[in-house]
Amino acid sequence: MTNQRDNEADVRLKFINPAITSKWDVNTQVRTEYFFTDGRVSKKGKTPTRGGRKFADYLLQYKKNIPLAIVEAKHIGHNVGDGMQQAIEYAEILDVPYVYTSNGEAFQEYDRKRGKERIISISDFPTPDELWERYRKDYLIDSHKEKVITEPYYTQVGGKEPRYYQVIAINRTVEAVAEGRKRILLVMATGTGKTFTAFQIIHRLRKAGEKKRILYLADRNFLIDQTMQRDFKPFERFMTKVTDRKLDSSYEVYMSLYQQLAGDEGEEPFRKFASSFFDLIVVDECHRGSAKEESQWRRILEYFKDATQIGMTATPKETREISSIDYFGEPLFTYSLRQGIEDGFLAPYNVIRVVIDRDAEGYRPEAGKTDIYGKLVEDKEYEQSDFDRHIVIDERTKLVAKKITEYMIENDRFAKTIVFCVDIEHATRMRTALINENSDLVSQNSKYIMKITGDDPEGKAQLDNFIAEDSDYPVIVTTSELLTTGVDCKTCKLIVIDKEIDSPIVLKQIVGRGTRLVPDYNKWFFTILDFRGATRQFSHDDFWEIPEQEEDFGKETPQRPRQRGEEDADEGGLGKKVYVDGVPVEIISERVMFYSNGKLITENIIDYSKKNILGEYPTLDEFLQAWNADYRKQVIINELQEHGVFLEQLRSAAGNTDIDDFDLICHMAFDKKPLTRAERIESVRGMSYLDGYKGLAREVLSALMERYANGGVGELEDMMVLEIDPIRSIGTPQKIIREFGGRDRYLIALKELQDAIYSEVGN
Repeated sequence: MTNQRDNEADVRLKFINPAITSKWDVNTQVRTEYFFTDGRVSKKGKTPTRGGRKFADYLLQYKKNIPLAIVEAKHIGHNVGDGMQQAIEYAEILDVPYVYTSNGEAFQEYDRKRGKERIISISDFPTPDELWERYRKDYLIDSHKEKVITEPYYTQVGGKEPRYYQVIAINRTVEAVAEGRKRILLVMATGTGKTFTAFQIIHRLRKAGEKKRILYLADRNFLIDQTMQRDFKPFERFMTKVTDRKLDSSYEVYMSLYQQLAGDEGEEPFRKFASSFFDLIVVDECHRGSAKEESQWRRILEYFKDATQIGMTATPKETREISSIDYFGEPLFTYSLRQGIEDGFLAPYNVIRVVIDRDAEGYRPEAGKTDIYGKLVEDKEYEQSDFDRHIVIDERTKLVAKKITEYMIENDRFAKTIVFCVDIEHATRMRTALINENSDLVSQNSKYIMKITGDDPEGKAQLDNFIAEDSDYPVIVTTSELLTTGVDCKTCKLIVIDKEIDSPIVLKQIVGRGTRLVPDYNKWFFTILDFRGATRQFSHDDFWEIPEQEEDFGKETPQRPRQRGEEDADEGGLGKKVYVDGVPVEIISERVMFYSNGKLITENIIDYSKKNILGEYPTLDEFLQAWNADYRKQVIINELQEHGVFLEQLRSAAGNTDIDDFDLICHMAFDKKPLTRAERIESVRGMSYLDGYKGLAREVLSALMERYANGGVGELEDMMVLEIDPIRSIGTPQKIIREFGGRDRYLIALKELQDAIYSEVGN
């Protein structure tokens, strides 16, 4: 059996490598098999798996921060331009201007700027200087701009390098600043490294001498502290935090809260600096205070109007009164949550939507109903939006706490969890209810459950411990607004919503608390436990898209009458509430929904999976043909999972965990009786398949059959299986391969074994 990848490797080794490395520095300018995504995470049972990673055979860089070309190799027998469409797709993703394909006989070049292709000989592959000179002319790079954009990234031994999308965001921003652009908007999903991107932008502009004094603005203290201690730490010698509204002009990088510079009514500390003092301002979470034209915070930006200002956010705000785009302009770069999940850099999620009867039906006190203080409760209809804001039903709070606890007991009682409540008073009560449900663990450590809100210094003091990856406590925190945005709790696995959320921006920010992917701490997924129906917003087609500026932005908005209860809408919950108990409540429905292909699947998961199988393979014959043609069965399974086939949910519906993925697909999509893996192996043993082998080879194949029976077809396809018991005890991988007559003969034997295993389809 000839392996296509080996053939391509041979072409690269003999023909393409010499053509490139004779002209490009292999240590600094050439990256081979450049993987630029991590592969989307999916779930098989409770085990995470990754889809295929995207990679370019070669990425060529003029300098480390300036990618110029990608080269895709094809094995001999292909035309020189085969694979060009995929290569162009990758070049567009990577924002690379020049694209090449080769079969070892010549190169085919595609120039993205001109939209033209040509064939060049192997010996005529361009040098770095030749390609850079073309780039300078094509993209109008003058000497000043060249000096700025060629300034390298900050690097250190063992430090992280920018991901591909961060490279694009940094390069576009540095180039725009070099061109003299004054307002720049970067939109990057929560968890995709906005502060690291900002750090690299500042570093390069500062080192190039383009910007000398930089102001970094945020609206929450822990955002400043977190940034200084982590991504901005290399600036510590010349960086200061503005405190007590005192300004020291001897630093280069200034970290400040809006509040420190804006001051109180009539006092504006920022005016102590000359309006020309800062030449670069980076605004973190710019959708907040600075987006509003009449905001006191906006005056800071307008005062330093001559400085280049970069707004960064995951959720730009676009309403009739407020517009991020109006101030900063259209986004220079956008990287969405959807793209982050698809690339495998962010964690996918599922939603459990829980409906409580009182929420669905409302609550009207019976005649003579009194509150917990013995006062008569007003006779009127209370709706879901009233609960915990105007009326508190003690049993409802306890039921929510009980359901959270049941979920954690079933899954992971030490999964970091944030419970979002209506206000601080609600967060206080929820903490108590959760403590009573988890008294066994609270008695072992009182910090198992904490309230972290703006009014609670003891709780806020535990924030660093909550977000620390290696800290066990606190595990569950209740909050209102404080943790909505900016808090980088990477290991958070459960987000609980028990508050009304009408704002898409607020909901996106809350969801962002769970999107970090941290494999080293077993954080692959997160769950949203929704008690108030907030996640219904996910079904809107444009929910995850970047909002456009409203057509009527800036027009006068008619005044509307104050709605009932708005006077009580402060975070502290200081308005009067009615407290009642003795009201029966129960959960009347639970619905589990999964993320797939960029959206939350709200239809029946079995029907959805079946539809997607049939979308790939309309008939059983087409599926069998594809299955039997490829010895890498796991590739087909992974592709189906990436296309929205939820195999574990199908297996649960089939009621048998020992069903092979092949049988599961045939059963659910094509109505065939499923066989277990043990039944398939028993069938193979009744054939004459093993008669063609003897000695060690027969022993190895018999052991592989047992591994398949226990673990599935993936056990047959990984060469590492030869280094795992019981096969390891039979002989070394080298000895086993020799016994089969070489690697190709071993792969042929595996293909024959697979053909024997899947020779029968259930009736």
